[in-house]
Amino acid sequence: MADMNLAGRVALVTGASRGIGRGIAIGLAEAGADVAVNYTRGAEAAAETVAAIEALGRKAKAYQASVTDEAACAATVAAVEADFGPMSILVNNAGIASRGLSVADTNPEEVDKLFAVHAAGPHRLSRLALPQLRTHARSDIIIISSIATYVNSPNGAPYTMAKAAGEALALTLAKEELKNGVRVNIVAPALTVSDMGEKLSRAITGQDDIQHLAAKMPFGRVAVPADVAAAVLWFVSDANSYCSGQKLNIDGAGQATFR
Repeated sequence: MADMNLAGRVALVTGASRGIGRGIAIGLAEAGADVAVNYTRGAEAAAETVAAIEALGRKAKAYQASVTDEAACAATVAAVEADFGPMSILVNNAGIASRGLSVADTNPEEVDKLFAVHAAGPHRLSRLALPQLRTHARSDIIIISSIATYVNSPNGAPYTMAKAAGEALALTLAKEELKNGVRVNIVAPALTVSDMGEKLSRAITGQDDIQHLAAKMPFGRVAVPADVAAAVLWFVSDANSYCSGQKLNIDGAGQATFR
């Protein structure tokens, strides 16, 4: 079976300064990739991610850009090529949480904001990165989604709708780019130990420590970023020779709720 060595490949991971994004960036570096670390806020956290990657003997650099900003994203994509050479892996991970309100109580601006980050952002980065991705015999785009798109819990419509739109992008792009050797797949985590996961846990349960949910979770623990990174690594490696346009739920065998 083919291995998961990514030596010689360049990856851009959005929202990689912390949480799931950092876990993915480090996981790709552990497999041999050089990694461009995108972040919106938190230069210090982004620098920590870069340092962790460099400690593995890989090249890394941080790039500040909101995925909602066309000019900043274009500049980042161009800078990555200048600094590393053409990327062959794009992980669209950057995300924000919704406020947890019912549809009746949701401000329309919140819907627009969630779509801008989770749907239009990945569309923008994928479009801008495709000229680089197409230069390789094999390239990969990953959309980080959420189990929210099949759980469809109440009080989360903006987030669920935006993530579903991101998945539609991935499934469409997989068909369009097949002829160019670009595989496009979706990784959908459940509740994961991260800033966003902790905020979600706190909002729903009223408790600060996300680990109090461990006993309720499949396998007796809350998912961690490394669980998500492992799925991304398989999708973008030679171990995945024939899979595109697919979604993998990282949910511990069907986690539906933690209330």
